[in-house]
Amino acid sequence: MTGGVRSRLLKLAPVVTGLVLFAASCASNAPQDTFKPEGPAARKIDNLIVPIFGVAGIVFVLIIGGAIFIAWKFRARDDDDYNEMPKQVHGHFKAEIGWTIAPALVLLVVGALTVNLIFELAKKPSKEAVHVEVYGQQWWWEYRYDLNGDGDYTDIITANDLVIPAGREVALRIRSRDVIHSWWAPRLNGKKDAVPGRVHPLTIEADKPGEYIGQCTEFCGLSHAEMRIKVVAVTDSEYEAWTKHQQEPFQKPTTQAAINGWGAFAGQCTMCHELTGMIDPTSADDPRDATEKYAFPKEKMQVSGEAPNLLHFMTRSTFAGAKFDLRKDTPECNKLGTTWASTDEGIAKCLNRTDLESWLRNPPSMKAMHPGDTPSPESRGMPNLDLSEDQIDDLVAFLTTLK
Repeated sequence: MTGGVRSRLLKLAPVVTGLVLFAASCASNAPQDTFKPEGPAARKIDNLIVPIFGVAGIVFVLIIGGAIFIAWKFRARDDDDYNEMPKQVHGHFKAEIGWTIAPALVLLVVGALTVNLIFELAKKPSKEAVHVEVYGQQWWWEYRYDLNGDGDYTDIITANDLVIPAGREVALRIRSRDVIHSWWAPRLNGKKDAVPGRVHPLTIEADKPGEYIGQCTEFCGLSHAEMRIKVVAVTDSEYEAWTKHQQEPFQKPTTQAAINGWGAFAGQCTMCHELTGMIDPTSADDPRDATEKYAFPKEKMQVSGEAPNLLHFMTRSTFAGAKFDLRKDTPECNKLGTTWASTDEGIAKCLNRTDLESWLRNPPSMKAMHPGDTPSPESRGMPNLDLSEDQIDDLVAFLTTLK
């Protein structure tokens, strides 16, 4: 490649890069597009930010246009021009007052509108609002519901999918268990940080039933980009049915494969995962006595709380911090909503068995740690438990009973 060709390519590189970035910003199906609000709070933000961007665009054009005009009009035309000083305007009272007051007025208007919106968004939610406590953790979100308003956020404990009724305010209390995270569902409201030791309120509301995608927006470690958010808005009747179902107790599996998986889960997974109501250590229902295939000590279990509570796991549409679809992403399966796994036919048709089995087979290769990494007390994410293929099959059989 000659020097001239190389020089021309280098000059074209910024232009090509700019065009590629511009094209990428014009995606027609962008689930995290903040300029497509679908809730009252997000719409108020949009109604403010769009005019401000318009004003900023006008200011940008005027300044850049003026700079280009002056550079062209007063450019040096011959060698003598380089020695001639331009006319000085220092001390021009009207000009100096003008370019001081004009930006100040623009900032004053923008600041007043912004402060007014901040106070408006900070208003207390209505008495009919749904109350949910949100915990950020490396690298997933937990949701705890207070259904009767008594301040006890343990009526429902779930993860990954935040299920809410459409057309009704949802008062979130955002917290963190480890580092700073940031909860953001762009089409419903602005972002709010999750800070250890603090509680940050945020009110969201969805205009209509649907799924609203979000993202942790505060760098929080190795899998920050894979700490996703999914808000599932449903009708009032569907929400009532969902809350009622979520409060139903754990049901023992009945098939032998699922019973084996129950034992494997109790022995391998309860170091981190909880499954409310699954085990009474003094009961004959203890799965560790169900089969000799999985033998393990009878020390206290379910004490960590470092991983999602898996009660009614199959009512969710995602797993592993919402990175993977638990329910296949097809129109037919999505139409089933939170009840997709209520029947054996729905599970057979819609379960994303491939990703679920891959996750159980080697979680670090899919998220958080890298393949070959040796878990340590400082490790984050689900470690590789070296499960056999039989154990994986049994665990899937057990997990599919958690409806």
